[in-house]
Amino acid sequence: MAKRVVLAYSGGLDTSVILKVLAQQDYEVIACVADVGQKEDFKQAAARAKAIGASKVYVENLQEEFVTDFIFPAIASNAVYENRYLLGTALARPLIARRQVEIALEQDAVAVAHGATGKGNDQVRFELAYAALAPQLEIIAPWKDRAFLDRFKGRTDLLRFADEHKIPVEATAEKPYSMDENLLHCSYEAGILEDPMQAPKEDMFLHTVSPERAPDQAEHLEMHFNDAVPVKVINLRDGTTKIVPRELFGYLNELGGKHGIGRVDIVENRFVGIKSRGVYETPGGTILHRALRDLEGIAMDREVLHLRDMLAPKYAELIYNGFWYSPEGDFLRAAFNQSQRLISGVVRIRLYKGNAIPEGRESPSSLYDRELSSMDVAGGYDQVDAAGFIAINALRLRAHKLILRNKSTR
Repeated sequence: MAKRVVLAYSGGLDTSVILKVLAQQDYEVIACVADVGQKEDFKQAAARAKAIGASKVYVENLQEEFVTDFIFPAIASNAVYENRYLLGTALARPLIARRQVEIALEQDAVAVAHGATGKGNDQVRFELAYAALAPQLEIIAPWKDRAFLDRFKGRTDLLRFADEHKIPVEATAEKPYSMDENLLHCSYEAGILEDPMQAPKEDMFLHTVSPERAPDQAEHLEMHFNDAVPVKVINLRDGTTKIVPRELFGYLNELGGKHGIGRVDIVENRFVGIKSRGVYETPGGTILHRALRDLEGIAMDREVLHLRDMLAPKYAELIYNGFWYSPEGDFLRAAFNQSQRLISGVVRIRLYKGNAIPEGRESPSSLYDRELSSMDVAGGYDQVDAAGFIAINALRLRAHKLILRNKSTR
């Protein structure tokens, strides 16, 4: 009886070849095609997998889960890797792996497989998720298998194999770059982008126009939040309103792309120790990120905000490195969930030529006291008290200076 394996199948050249190779090795292959918002023909991908030899094909629409269980919580936690990357690919992988493992357990499979390269981050993300969710499953990763690497030294070998076995693939030559797309972002790397001085060509971008070509008229949004979760977006120009999470986020993507918002070009540090140049488009995520940070300014306690922002870079690193399902990840999410209570209210934000600019905010949990902060009204604040406050905080500075002075005169 053939051993059963569930393959994370994209429909591209690599996973199509891997599917065939696994079948040749007497595995019964079940293909899992995850829809996380990429613009693909999923019916065609499913038909291709069946034609190559998959015994079953699951086409899973995971978009709503992606938004509610991964995108919204990560942005609420201020998870930004190396201060710039909003983790589009890193957030999708644990979701895809979770569904893949669920199918494997439902179908009594002995293994899960993926087509991620042995140099990248995705291999780590998939395999750590598998280990955390179903450690009893075997993991098949062909791009780290010596026999597979000797057989397929590059794209030419893959194409030749596909041709020999009549595998229907669209790839015919090297792309000038590698691309990954989902609902949160589109990423570009490798190829011509491996030269960090090579500016990306404008026709590369799929989700955003350049800021120079964005409309000359700004767009104004009103964004409503409940406990740091976006619950409504209203376009103040035409009254368009979105409340369903997937539709709301898709609308932010549409408007952000129209106004050239969310492009990032960075050299980042991969978990495996390699520096990598990546170009990203994250239009809706960028708008949401800036609006929520602005609301926190009025509604989140100062010390909670500062502690959250101390922990957020570590959390972003955990997500980037593939530790979504980990004890430390659970611990940090619990802390962030507590910090997000009462972060409710409305932010008005202007979209204009690559920028998302908050222009107003209000909250039923506002900690802002207009009279207390006013320069014209006392508002219960006695300025005389500031003298003692400063004197107490100056004690250690004075003591430190005296020690330095005494040491220099010895």
